[in-house]
Amino acid sequence: MSAAARAKVEVVNFGCRLNLVEGEAMRRAAEAAGRDNLVIVNTCAVTAEAARQARQTIRRLKREKPECEIIVTGCAVQTAPERFATMPEVAKLLGNAEKLKADAFAPDEGPRVNVGDIFSLNAPPPALGGVEDHTRAFLAIQTGCDHRCTFCIIPYGRGASRSTPADAIIAAAQNCVEQGFQEIVLTGVDLTAYGRDIDGKPGLGRLVKAILKAAPGLARLRLSSIDCIEADDALLDAIATEPRLMPHLHLSLQAGSDMILKRMKRRHGRADAVNFCADIRKARPEIVFGADLIAGFPTETEAMFAETQTLVEDCGLTHLHVFPFSPRPGTPAALMPQLSPDVIAARAKHLRRTGEAALKRHLDAQIGKSLTLLTERGGIARAEDFTKVRVGDMPAGRLTPVEITGHDGKTLSAQSLVATGRIAEMA
Repeated sequence: MSAAARAKVEVVNFGCRLNLVEGEAMRRAAEAAGRDNLVIVNTCAVTAEAARQARQTIRRLKREKPECEIIVTGCAVQTAPERFATMPEVAKLLGNAEKLKADAFAPDEGPRVNVGDIFSLNAPPPALGGVEDHTRAFLAIQTGCDHRCTFCIIPYGRGASRSTPADAIIAAAQNCVEQGFQEIVLTGVDLTAYGRDIDGKPGLGRLVKAILKAAPGLARLRLSSIDCIEADDALLDAIATEPRLMPHLHLSLQAGSDMILKRMKRRHGRADAVNFCADIRKARPEIVFGADLIAGFPTETEAMFAETQTLVEDCGLTHLHVFPFSPRPGTPAALMPQLSPDVIAARAKHLRRTGEAALKRHLDAQIGKSLTLLTERGGIARAEDFTKVRVGDMPAGRLTPVEITGHDGKTLSAQSLVATGRIAEMA
């Protein structure tokens, strides 16, 4: 895509990888419709801060490009369209169902606010993938969520859980390999719920095995965030036996206190998380875990927070995504007794420091190892366990062997084994 063509339609994505995939689909649809001078803002509703940043960005975009048309969509629009409808900078609002319709971006005189009932949808989502300008391809295989965690607004933005048929996913994966992608990432809102709405309830594990069998040329298959309590036996077997399924799992854990997990309406307890990580590590010793953790959930005491702190070590977590609790209107947690913002911020800071220490221990352990990396743009690459590595000037999208030489506390540094002549080429 040339710079001139790309300038016709700009997409600004907030939030999850699913938004990233859908953003690319919207860009292509808008360009196919002949749109020009259009900006699509794809919002997130996970936190109040994410929605605030989206509104701030819309205002900035209009100041910088007063002649452009701005269409706003995504979860924040789906859950609270009135917050965006009052903004004079916005030309049109599209709900999460409307944004993926074939004619969504055709020039027309349709309603300015086009946000329907997301729970009325029962059609499976399309197999979307192949995000441009990214080294790895993302495949959206599922959307929506049937759970009702007390802190989460996302089911009201995405609707009920819906799975893409396996044959469409496999065809999309094969197409990604044909395009030259070395790695595919499977993504969704509730990834481990995949297949429950499909006849025979195939499950995520069966899908993973089917993709790897149908795409023998695929070097790496990776999962985005999963729910440990929903992992089926086939998925556990795939993690243990499929070397092309990458040894990195990002877990939706949220807390380490059983009382807080109960008040969150999570489906797992602390012991479930610890045992899951121990079992997976026994089956796949090189596995690395990331996790989402919330600091300062309503009613959380210092002792309860300490249980989340110690979960990092007890589960052997390496890559943490720490979220200061943010009450979302319309969720049960917003009505619970809230902690002070200062306490929430302090606990989030403390938890991040715990995560930084855990990451440093992991980085220390990598020094001297020989790893195979997938190179990205900007002199960065990723190990199989998703650890970031600085590699200098290398072409993007290649698998390359390196020796790890050090780190800066966040990113590994490496020396190419090909450049030194110690390895002539990849096996």
